Amino acid sequence: MTQPQVAMVMMGSFVVSIFLGFPICFTLVALGVGFGYYAYATPDQMSHIFQNQVFDLLVNQTYSVMINDVLVAVPLFLFMGYIIERSNVVERLFFTLNIAARKVPGAMAVAALITCAIFATAVGIVGAVVTLMGLLAFPALLKAGYDETLSAGVICAGGCLGIMIPPSILLIVYGAISGVSVVRLYSAAFLPGFLLAGLYIAYVIIRVVINPKLAPKPPKEDWDIPRKELYTRILTSVIPLAVLILSVLGSIIGGLATPSEAAAVGAFGSILLAAAYRELTWTRLKESIYLTTRTSAMVCWLFVGSWTFSSVFSYLGGHELIREFVQTLNISPVQFLILAQFIIFLLGWPLEWSEIIIIFVPIFLPLLDHFGIDPLFFGILIALNLQTSFLTPPMAMSCYYLKGIAPPHIQLTTIFKGSLPFLGMVLLCMVIVYVFPVIVTWLPDIAYGVAR
Repeated sequence: MTQPQVAMVMMGSFVVSIFLGFPICFTLVALGVGFGYYAYATPDQMSHIFQNQVFDLLVNQTYSVMINDVLVAVPLFLFMGYIIERSNVVERLFFTLNIAARKVPGAMAVAALITCAIFATAVGIVGAVVTLMGLLAFPALLKAGYDETLSAGVICAGGCLGIMIPPSILLIVYGAISGVSVVRLYSAAFLPGFLLAGLYIAYVIIRVVINPKLAPKPPKEDWDIPRKELYTRILTSVIPLAVLILSVLGSIIGGLATPSEAAAVGAFGSILLAAAYRELTWTRLKESIYLTTRTSAMVCWLFVGSWTFSSVFSYLGGHELIREFVQTLNISPVQFLILAQFIIFLLGWPLEWSEIIIIFVPIFLPLLDHFGIDPLFFGILIALNLQTSFLTPPMAMSCYYLKGIAPPHIQLTTIFKGSLPFLGMVLLCMVIVYVFPVIVTWLPDIAYGVAR
């Protein structure tokens, strides 16, 4: 058996292990070390069992993760998000936006989407946003008489925006793998991210205008409050969180701070914000630290495992075999983009975004030069595409998150049905970005010059 064939067996073993339910990060380490032991074996290996280069590779990859400056931002942004999640900021935000948007068709659903977008910007964790908004906004929507499928779709779709809109953890991880500046990625993701959020809101408004029964208007006395009180609520509920987010992102995009430095300021700012709202308790602080540590450890071990796996896979000739195969297809750059995005779409069913970015995206990256595709543009398309993995039945994780905390009478099929129109909005957004790539490149080119 040739080495490229062994590489394909290695990849096949990984796919089978995933479907058998083995932990992905440790499966990657085990397969990397196992197949690497074979790849780097010497003729006298049996007499020197532990003198194999694969062990040096594993140690070096672990050390590389530990000293990677880009990844320092991950636990800091996670901590910022978990503190905000536990400080009841979102409840204040949703209630205020609901009143402020009272004259818009489907006001409560629109307020839920805007809250999801702002909260997702601060948190960046799909499960946290969907769960919290499912507990907060979903019952309020149902109580107000909103259609069950529309309400479910709003929560599921809005909760996914965090992996697209900065400060997205996904973009940090992609930047670490691809070598693309995280600052440029953040600036490139702004317009597509808010375009997608705008498409969601437009869809809700149009549907409610066509069929007002989907979102009945509340009695006037429920939202008719003095203008002064509304301004006070906006000042105390919306402005502080908006200032925190804009200061963090503005310092990154403006070149005043690195992502890690801005993330540290954001983490400290989230503590001050929680304290200002008198929601900062020792228990909540401990929970946030624990969740941050657990999630960060998962990401770091995924990096260690995937880099070890990818190094061995490439040494065996796997990447070269895939590159030659794609080149023999004689396809255009647009066809390659469609093929790559379709594969990532399929991978989104059994895998989380972190595994797709860390394990499979490096397979596509060497092919970008051949097709003349900007890695920055490719990364934004992936971030958009991975929204679909959370919304596409039967493996739509955001739907399962919502089902876990929804009232018992809400069926999973109802949630699936509600997410499908928003899945269509994601695909429409991807088409728009395909046709008008300037949506991605305009802001980073204006701010930092055209990349060479």
